[in-house]
Amino acid sequence: MASTACFLHHHALTTSTAARSSSSQRQVVSIKPNQVVICRAQKQSAQEEDGSAVSRRLALTLLIGGAALSTKVAPADAAYGESANVFGKPKTTDFLTFSGEGFKVSIPAKWNPSKEVEYPGQVLRYEDNFDITTNLAVTINPTDKKSITDFGSPEQFLTQVDYLLGKQAYFGKTDSEGGFDSGAVATANILESATQTVDGKPYYFISVLTRTADGDEGGKHQLITATVKDGKLYICKAQAGDKRWFKGAKKFVENTVTSFSVA
Repeated sequence: MASTACFLHHHALTTSTAARSSSSQRQVVSIKPNQVVICRAQKQSAQEEDGSAVSRRLALTLLIGGAALSTKVAPADAAYGESANVFGKPKTTDFLTFSGEGFKVSIPAKWNPSKEVEYPGQVLRYEDNFDITTNLAVTINPTDKKSITDFGSPEQFLTQVDYLLGKQAYFGKTDSEGGFDSGAVATANILESATQTVDGKPYYFISVLTRTADGDEGGKHQLITATVKDGKLYICKAQAGDKRWFKGAKKFVENTVTSFSVA
């Protein structure tokens, strides 16, 4: 007699759904591996006739259960989607919020505080525990400007705080290779500059790539954000070597600088 034999196989099924809400926030979820039942016809002895009926009922039950599973999202899956940073926000496990003298900034959790003072008015410095070239500094200095825009354009502002990029220490005669001018052993290129308003207050954002003739790290990516409040110039600067920048440091440096705000 012909009967149906059912074999249980695991089939990975992943889908994405967009849940609409009043805030129009997209939520991405993943479905757990589904179970698919494959049924094949085969000959069976008369003594197993009663058992075949049970097998057919079991197959139908498993198929119905599999269909129900494909439409259900477990809470653990939604949590996994958030931890995977699908919404583009810094993960809380990667960053810690630091509240300073009138400012807040998100600092990578694996960076350590440093006592080194590099700039005038420096009130905070953190550095990567694996590479001190990757670091963060916050400075607060008095100013007679009422707004950051009073310094001119972002590029003009940078020329007034160029000490943040480091000063050339060698001033002898040299003709270095690599596109440097005669007598120069360092260069800085502005990759991006922008003005944005946060809580009604304008901020400058500047991205600079600096290089030295010795080729150290292939250059340094230095990101700066600045604003003025109550007669004080607030500057947050974070940097990473070019090699580490493309190995993952970019995310930490960018998120740190863009998180900076004054109270």
